Amino acid sequence: MKKIAIWPVVLLAFLLVLRREHPLQAKSGGPDGVSSVTQEQQKSVSLTVYNQDLGLVKDQREIRLSTGMHEMRFMDVAARINPTTVHLKSLTDPQGVRILEQNYEYDLLNPQKLLDKYVGKKVKILDKNYYTGQERVVEATLLSTNGGAIYQVDGSIHLGHPGRVILPEIPENLIAKPTLVWLLQNRLSRGQTVEASYLTAGMSWRADYVFVLNSRDSGGDLSGWVTIDNKSGASYREATLKLVAGDIHRAAGRRELHGVMLRAAKAAVSQDQIREFTQEGFFEYHLYTLQGESTIKDNQTKQLNLLSAADIPVKKQFIFYGAQNYYRNRYGVPISNQKVGVYLEIANKKENRLGLPLPKGIVRVYKADDGGSLQFVGEDWIDHTPKDEKVKIKMGEAFDVVGERIQRDWRAIAGSVYEVEWEIKLRNHKNEDARVQVIEPIPGDWEVLRSSHAYEKIEAHTLQYQVDVPKDREVKINYRVRIRF
Repeated sequence: MKKIAIWPVVLLAFLLVLRREHPLQAKSGGPDGVSSVTQEQQKSVSLTVYNQDLGLVKDQREIRLSTGMHEMRFMDVAARINPTTVHLKSLTDPQGVRILEQNYEYDLLNPQKLLDKYVGKKVKILDKNYYTGQERVVEATLLSTNGGAIYQVDGSIHLGHPGRVILPEIPENLIAKPTLVWLLQNRLSRGQTVEASYLTAGMSWRADYVFVLNSRDSGGDLSGWVTIDNKSGASYREATLKLVAGDIHRAAGRRELHGVMLRAAKAAVSQDQIREFTQEGFFEYHLYTLQGESTIKDNQTKQLNLLSAADIPVKKQFIFYGAQNYYRNRYGVPISNQKVGVYLEIANKKENRLGLPLPKGIVRVYKADDGGSLQFVGEDWIDHTPKDEKVKIKMGEAFDVVGERIQRDWRAIAGSVYEVEWEIKLRNHKNEDARVQVIEPIPGDWEVLRSSHAYEKIEAHTLQYQVDVPKDREVKINYRVRIRF
């Protein structure tokens, strides 16, 4: 009976187990000492997105290297990475991995570059006979790719070829994806966790708000959404997500995002804020952290709920603005093309079920018509708004509240001294009374000589009236002011 050699079988099984447990070690065992670390070895990824086309990536991966010098290829990174911001460290043994050289390889694989690398070399062409349908392999020399491929086949020059080009291998200096390459000195022979961090362009976010007015225009429901746009050239699986709100000084332009979900206007809101994000003060900014993890794919726009609050008090305002140049000239005709602006003012306070920092974004306002269908009534940008501050949203121009001004008198009293008299007419065609706020910017050193209504000097160069205009009535404001320039 023949004896069976058992030790080679046991040894082969042991090596296969090691290969499954430490796939990276198997990849790095080649004569060139190159280790490829892909997304398969990723342990976790953290993503911080700024609202200025910027993202901070912290990518932790498990590696296993023998001691000594190694070239490590860190693959599956963002295509729009800023290579000057890359940093690598070992979390297991920070002093055990020393970086000798760092490179970013972005000469990506494509058909044209592949052909360019084989200029002057032998290639094979799979040629098919048009009449018989038989295929044969033709050996050719690629002479040039400038303006098209030129081949030499059997001593003849071919400008292009109908067959398929077959290349023996991918050149070493071409890669399929953007890759970070480090030359490392490693002293730890067991497995360890390394973290690569870098900044990348193509990541941005902004807040979008939907406010649904009640029938009396005295309050409404607010929902906030975070819109994240990922065009960095990489996907982030089950990432820890943080958002930074604030104006960080950078030498880059602001890029706006587009596309908001209209269904947010119809979404039901709760009495309390939805705790999808927690926020904290961070330097002179605010940091919003998503509870849990989220996968953000490349070329994906993702929306996450930021906040919801119901029955928020709102103050509707009618504002009629003047202008400083009105006081420097003599006008002989009425200035009748002015509009009365409509604004909504919201106090960002805890008693209003808000009281948290609101990132800048667009507030879109909806209101239900008599049939119960929501209609869009206006939108406006808001800036970063801390708690206990007010948000003012311009809705547009009033249709039924009309303003008109007439310059009744303008005269030069002395050198650089003038007197101007104005009459402002406010007409209300609504079915209810309206209060109109009249803002008059007055230049120079000024003094009101007489006025038909009580006024307030709210700033050094600003006069303000608060006028109640009954429905279907007209109210006239008349005042005379002396100005010294």
